[in-house]
Amino acid sequence: MYKRYAAAALAAIALPLSAGAQAQKILIGQSTPLTGSNAEIGKDIRDGANAYFRKVNEAGGINGRQIEMLSLDDKNDRKTAGANAVKLVNESHVLALFGFASATLSLDAMPIVKEKGVPFFAPFTGADAIHKQNDHVFVMRASYADELVKILEHWGSLGADRVTVLHYDDEIGNQNFATVERILKAANKKAVSVKVQRNAPLDDKAIQAIIKSDPQVIVATTLYGNTSELLKGLKAAKLPYNVTSLSFVGPSQLAKAAGADAAGVSVAGVVPPPTKKVVPVISECGDAVKKAGIPELNYTNLEACIAAKVLVEAIRRAGSNVTREGLYKALTGIGTYDAGGYTVSFSPESRHGSHYVELAVIGKNGQFRF
Repeated sequence: MYKRYAAAALAAIALPLSAGAQAQKILIGQSTPLTGSNAEIGKDIRDGANAYFRKVNEAGGINGRQIEMLSLDDKNDRKTAGANAVKLVNESHVLALFGFASATLSLDAMPIVKEKGVPFFAPFTGADAIHKQNDHVFVMRASYADELVKILEHWGSLGADRVTVLHYDDEIGNQNFATVERILKAANKKAVSVKVQRNAPLDDKAIQAIIKSDPQVIVATTLYGNTSELLKGLKAAKLPYNVTSLSFVGPSQLAKAAGADAAGVSVAGVVPPPTKKVVPVISECGDAVKKAGIPELNYTNLEACIAAKVLVEAIRRAGSNVTREGLYKALTGIGTYDAGGYTVSFSPESRHGSHYVELAVIGKNGQFRF
């Protein structure tokens, strides 16, 4: 059923729309990895948002208009993501850009966002490099600094002072290490850096560098593929170090990719664990995902569903003839908004919606304990 839904969704995106149909729809643009590395996260972002938009459309749409998200595949390539953003803004005339899958994939979209005043909503990143780009960027999730403070406070309370950071050797990855270094320096502690290349396998050299550093805890700031390779390498070396990952890893994808090797790994989540059904928005998104034929609610499609709900609220407030400028004003004026047990806040002075971070542990069955 899920495959049929996904195929139908892609087919709908591929069909050309008449000028009249275009005018009646509220178009949202997205560039995300649908093939290549990180495709699993990209698809989950798309599908979680589409599940909520589907729910809204079935209830009559937004101010009587249907909402449609045009998702283009960037194959986890920065330049392709930038070209997709230009195409969505200039050719498809989307109202907003939504759910780009990382800071790296967002960076080349920034010139067109700034030039055309397009709201850039809910990129899946906590990197300062995106948070501080321009006033049209609205970030839902906690920053990586928020996550790293939470992680280091947790391990510091248990007496850990030898920390090794696995990170990409690029602007975002090096920034993550610098944040850990700064936090630990304030406590008269030091961090060890182990750099790896983005979109490349984790080699034995990196595993040996980590072992040589003799860490009490490893903080992984890499995606689920590299982090899974790290766990398998440590298991092969019979060295069960404590490992904690940023939300960037894709917690649900890591649990799936690493299997039994992920048991005991802690992860930072910027939304509550998807099994925490006492939170109303989790039940709401769980229902929406189920009705859309998606097999399960996970961290990524939950985050996308919540972000879609907040975006829909802003579009409603912008009125029936919503424009990019009108949506921008509605977002800056949304104030504190309770999405159902998950609160975000935007204002003319703040484009950073939430600082929520919760740690969870992956159990032997792949489920999350909190």
